[in-house]
Amino acid sequence: MTQRALTVTVTELSVSDLCQLEHIEEHVVAEVVEHGIAEPLAGEAIDEWVFDGTSAHWIKKAVRLHQDLEIDWIAVSLVIDLMQQKELLEQENERFRIQLGRFMD
Repeated sequence: MTQRALTVTVTELSVSDLCQLEHIEEHVVAEVVEHGIAEPLAGEAIDEWVFDGTSAHWIKKAVRLHQDLEIDWIAVSLVIDLMQQKELLEQENERFRIQLGRFMD
């Protein structure tokens, strides 16, 4: 049996990099973190925060929801939570389809 190495790349972004890349202000990132939408991987103070790619993805979505739909951060937090749950259920559903396909063949 041949084993293949799995390579995983984790993107880490500082707050300043994230803000520059997504054209958002630091105080907006602080709002997102304060409402539990994303959590920094490291850092105590905001200028020390580091985020992974997944958190950056959800921060971007949260900011767009807040700006485009003009809803408050509490509502954004609820919407993001539902979106994350939906994504997890879709992934789980796909795994079950694959497993079921093995039994059907």
